[in-house]
Amino acid sequence: MSPQKLPLPTRRAPHRWHLSRRLWLVIGVSLTGPFFTHAALAAGVLPQGGQYVAGAGTISGQGNALLVTQPGSTRGVIDWNSFSIGAQNRVTFDNGSGATLNRVTGGSPSAILGRLSATGSLYVINPQGVVVGPSGVVTTGGRFVASTLDADNCAFMDGGALTLWGNSNASVINLGKISSSGADVFLIARGAVVNGGTIKAPDGTAELAAGEQVLLQDSTSSKQVFVQTGSEGTVVNSGRIRAAQISLQAADGNVFALAGGGARIRATGTANRDGHVWLVADGGRVEQAGVVTATNADGSGGTVDTDAAQLAFDAKAAVRAGEWNLSTPALTIDQSAARALRKSLNAGTSVDVATTGAMGATGDIDVASNLRWRGPASLTFAAFHDVSVGSGATVANNGAGNLNLRADATGIDNGGSVVNNGTLDWSKSTGALSAFYDMNGSYVAGTQLSNPGWTPPAFSGLVTQITAYKLVNSLTDLTNVANDPTGNYALGRNIDASATSSTPFVAIGTVFTPFMGQFDGQGNTIGSLTVAQVVASEFSRLMGMFGVIGPRGVVRNLDISGTASTTPLQMAVVYMGLLAGINNGTVVRVNTSGTVRTVAFSNAVDFSIAGGLVGTNAGSILRSSSSAAVSTGGGLGGLVGTNSGLISQSFATGPVDSSGYIAEGGGGLVGGNSGTISQSYATGSTSLPFFCRGAAGTPCGGAALVVTNSGTITQSFATGPVTNPTGYGPIGIARSNTGTIGNDVYWNTDTTNATVGVLYGTPIPAANGLTTAQMSTPASFVGYDFNPTGVWSMPAGATHPVLRWQLAQ
Repeated sequence: MSPQKLPLPTRRAPHRWHLSRRLWLVIGVSLTGPFFTHAALAAGVLPQGGQYVAGAGTISGQGNALLVTQPGSTRGVIDWNSFSIGAQNRVTFDNGSGATLNRVTGGSPSAILGRLSATGSLYVINPQGVVVGPSGVVTTGGRFVASTLDADNCAFMDGGALTLWGNSNASVINLGKISSSGADVFLIARGAVVNGGTIKAPDGTAELAAGEQVLLQDSTSSKQVFVQTGSEGTVVNSGRIRAAQISLQAADGNVFALAGGGARIRATGTANRDGHVWLVADGGRVEQAGVVTATNADGSGGTVDTDAAQLAFDAKAAVRAGEWNLSTPALTIDQSAARALRKSLNAGTSVDVATTGAMGATGDIDVASNLRWRGPASLTFAAFHDVSVGSGATVANNGAGNLNLRADATGIDNGGSVVNNGTLDWSKSTGALSAFYDMNGSYVAGTQLSNPGWTPPAFSGLVTQITAYKLVNSLTDLTNVANDPTGNYALGRNIDASATSSTPFVAIGTVFTPFMGQFDGQGNTIGSLTVAQVVASEFSRLMGMFGVIGPRGVVRNLDISGTASTTPLQMAVVYMGLLAGINNGTVVRVNTSGTVRTVAFSNAVDFSIAGGLVGTNAGSILRSSSSAAVSTGGGLGGLVGTNSGLISQSFATGPVDSSGYIAEGGGGLVGGNSGTISQSYATGSTSLPFFCRGAAGTPCGGAALVVTNSGTITQSFATGPVTNPTGYGPIGIARSNTGTIGNDVYWNTDTTNATVGVLYGTPIPAANGLTTAQMSTPASFVGYDFNPTGVWSMPAGATHPVLRWQLAQ
């Protein structure tokens, strides 16, 4: 029987059948094979010869209907001679919330032209192929799986992850409607998987995969189908897919996301799943010819990941999401790629293009075509080796978009360079343009146009709109920063600095040659850093990754863990902090952890000034924190030892221990403040375990926020326990206050054990001492902004406010 004589069950069937013909031509499957002959004959049949081989249930038929009853939401396996459903027929699985695996052992494919439904999960495994015809409708309450790959009965009955395998070259095809009301839809084959119909899984994932061995597993945060062994198979979508998350995988084969009206692939997300789409053919080709959409349940943009050895885009290709990540061995941004990127960027989708250098490719990104977009979306080109903009090509933004050009994306010091032979035009943009290249690479700026009216965004730490950075990829690179303390640098990767435990790291920047450049950590970490004590002058020493950050110096977006430990010298002041001994510049979003301490002998006079982040600050510290344990005998604080500059939206959580010959107490956040502290807090313990030494009548004792204040403190609080010597009670905010402490500064009376906020000098109201219950209530904090875009937040179950920027980390 020829395909032209097949019965057409609906008025739309001619269109669907024409569509199916195009799909088969794409994947190279004949329309006249036995598969379709069987599909036509299936119009009057139901599944035949079913027997339970694992689990238990009943199979009963009447007329054009078949009912499978599997009691108790159990799992079961049925072997069938054939499993097809005619256009007017119905098969129902009453399996509660259980699961039934249906395996076809006969020699014919499965053609579902009628209705197939299940209350729970349903698996149809047929190595001869599975097709849901144009009139076919599949509905399940749980997971639906159609596969030409087989599975182990025992593994299925046990539940959990399931491996499917097989060498059949047959296909799994949907031309009808498949939906799961509560779970997932998986179509899996070694040869080809095609969707020319409709797939819906609003609360789960819809995944099409081609491979010889495939793993199925449960996940609420990622894809659930993983191709473990490729087959050079093909995945084609020319229909509509709508699910919380969507994945098309062909490993070393091809993925075709073909064109059509509207958004063909649409991930909508749920409360438990972000809207996410994966198009994966890491050893093959992904061809996108339509619109892919990903949104989260709250309406924000989701994520689309495209991973392939080759990428191709037609005139209608675009992504509408929050973020589109593309990965490929190497890429030339030609006219078609630039058009797809431009459409996506204009739709508000930020795009991140990365090359891997795999399969013998150069790993370069070459921009050969103009790429202009408007709006706030950002574009990143992260190349395994070089990024180049060709002669005559222009990359431009009109809006607030950022552009990042990153060479040596994996941070392996391969000499990656950024070369601009075209034009980078940011003259109409309020965004930033950044280039990153190896220390042993090069940067060719070419024609760069900046906006004369540009101003840096708040808390960005940016100095110029267009900036080129040398990449710091190793401990050796980090050491070499000291050779040019006026340069601009960025961490290319996390750095393990454990080697400094035997040879401590010598600080970057001195009193005479302070660090005056920019150091952007890019969110990376320098771990296990042990810093050395270096001479600043006859009577002073410096300890920190930076000795001195100068007035024009900027350090941002960095995490440091490590140790600053020394034995104090007689009549010498040691300025100590894991980031810097002295900061006169700008520190933004830097977080430290570890230990800062002096180890004093009984007769040593400890004049050290120590903080978990910075020893002494005369610059600005913004949105930064420290959990380091600080223990010295001089001035000390959890974040900063002494502050004459600005500290804003920052906090400290580490313990502060005042010990040594002249110990007088420490502050949970700052030791001595003569500058400005705003919108900051401390939760670490403060302890003066022994007794005070110093001039007769010297005030003594630590405090939960600062020791002494002659500056200004506003909208801040402290919660850490305070331990002072016998005769000195705990102090909630400051031991002495000759400056200004606002009425919006609070302490927790339950956790600090303090009944007084200020012991000496200008007091603050006793009512500013709050109980834990009051500290857990936003209304207790007068003037604090807890709005969705405000500075403060009170997470569910929290016992005190947190800074909203913390929630984004």
